[in-house]
Amino acid sequence: MRGLVAVRRAALLMLHLGSGALLSLPLSILSTLLGKPLRTPALVRWWHRRLCHLLAIRIRVSGQPRRGALLVGNHVSWLDIPVIGTHVEAHFLAKREVRDWPLIGWLAATAGTAFIDRGAHHALTVAAALRERIQEGQTLMVFPEGTTTDGTRVQRFHPRLFALAQDGTIPIQPVAIAYRDPETRQLNPLAPFLGEDDLFAHLTRLVTQHQVHVEVQFLTPFHAPAQARRADLANRAHQSITAALHAAAGSAHQAPGPPTSQTASPAVAVVVGEHHAGAAHAT
Repeated sequence: MRGLVAVRRAALLMLHLGSGALLSLPLSILSTLLGKPLRTPALVRWWHRRLCHLLAIRIRVSGQPRRGALLVGNHVSWLDIPVIGTHVEAHFLAKREVRDWPLIGWLAATAGTAFIDRGAHHALTVAAALRERIQEGQTLMVFPEGTTTDGTRVQRFHPRLFALAQDGTIPIQPVAIAYRDPETRQLNPLAPFLGEDDLFAHLTRLVTQHQVHVEVQFLTPFHAPAQARRADLANRAHQSITAALHAAAGSAHQAPGPPTSQTASPAVAVVVGEHHAGAAHAT
């Protein structure tokens, strides 16, 4: 019986991915004709929520995303994007080679993803161009580890994109993400997307699970003090996330509170680094 359920979920998942392609086609054509990307936040958010539903992802959120802030999160899986996308309207910045990924690259492009070449300078140049959007009230999210982890640790944060908030005018809000069982407090070993993981194989593993629990903590925002160094800002955000994850791991039977309101805030999400997990950002 469980096998039949997994097959049914897999079939529905493929239909959902296909529906994304069908919806993307007219939007892509219209965007080309108009000469600019089309913003479809409601459609993108629906797509994220439906994907999470089909994968039986149960999201528990504490705190609220700060509008017009630099959101800084630890990175565990490509699932981070639809999980965050159910609560924050997000555009993404990914490696240029992601554009060539079958289906995923097409969906990402239609959703307004900006594709960049490898290298810190280019990433910073593109991110700086997004600063105007932040000043208009949108929110920028970065995954400054530059790769994914198994969730047991948070790697060093690359500081370069913290330059966007270095002058103190943009608040920085750390975001802690953990794929953890709410009862046992154990991390889910199948949720991380690591190394040479294959997207299709990862999806296959996920549909065989009864549920995938994830906890998202939008932590207290802070502003850069005068003459702050980017490295200091990166370290502060890193420490905040690490402390939150450590506290949550030790709080058996005390998962973060109920989901927040489904009212999303506009966002521009940037993934830093050269790992492919920052790329599977279909929206």
